[in-house]
Amino acid sequence: MSESLERRTIHSRRPFLNVYSAVAVASLVCVLQSTVLAITPQTQPNGKAVNSTSQTDEAVVTLAGGCFWCTEAVYEQMKGINDVVSGYIGGTVKNPDYKAVCTGTTGHAEAVEIYYDPTITTYEEILEVFFKTHDPTTLNKQGADEGTQYRSAIFYHDDAEKQKAEAYIAKLNASKEFDRPIVTTLEPATEFYAAEEYHQDYFRKNPNAGYCQAVVKNKVRKFQRTFGDKVKKD
Repeated sequence: MSESLERRTIHSRRPFLNVYSAVAVASLVCVLQSTVLAITPQTQPNGKAVNSTSQTDEAVVTLAGGCFWCTEAVYEQMKGINDVVSGYIGGTVKNPDYKAVCTGTTGHAEAVEIYYDPTITTYEEILEVFFKTHDPTTLNKQGADEGTQYRSAIFYHDDAEKQKAEAYIAKLNASKEFDRPIVTTLEPATEFYAAEEYHQDYFRKNPNAGYCQAVVKNKVRKFQRTFGDKVKKD
């Protein structure tokens, strides 16, 4: 199972995990960690300790900027991004599906979880791309897409992320980069539900679909023009 598919499977099964499966998973992790430690040298030739997880560490950012097909397509192009998962967050209904979220009654936003390598890119760089590739000044609206499910939002995972996002928004407002005030909300990250599989990698799989040609493609091109140094090389 690929790492990307595994992430999506974990999200979709999370509500059904019970204490027995959690214990089993924890036991397996302990066995695997013990095996890795047994075969991995713990010191360098100079005697300094090796951080055995340094090459596998990654961080996550959760953002909503309108239709998740657009946001996902942009970040899949960016250097340092390991994976992008489309889904739903910020609502009150358990296990929402696309049809329910589209009614605007569940409280969820269409969002993406962005898994990135902090040694290659940063939280601030990801926010820079976010604010350059959607309109953060239109309340509950992106283009023709209207409703709270299309709100501009940053779902922070800790106080440090919240403070960085607040500072970044304050800087943008002070610079008058936008003609109107930014309405992007800062919300604590709650349960994230991976969207149905047909939504994942939507632009890559359906480049000729009408919405992709009319909307998604333009956002990807804007990212490529504005952030040429951040575009992944084939």
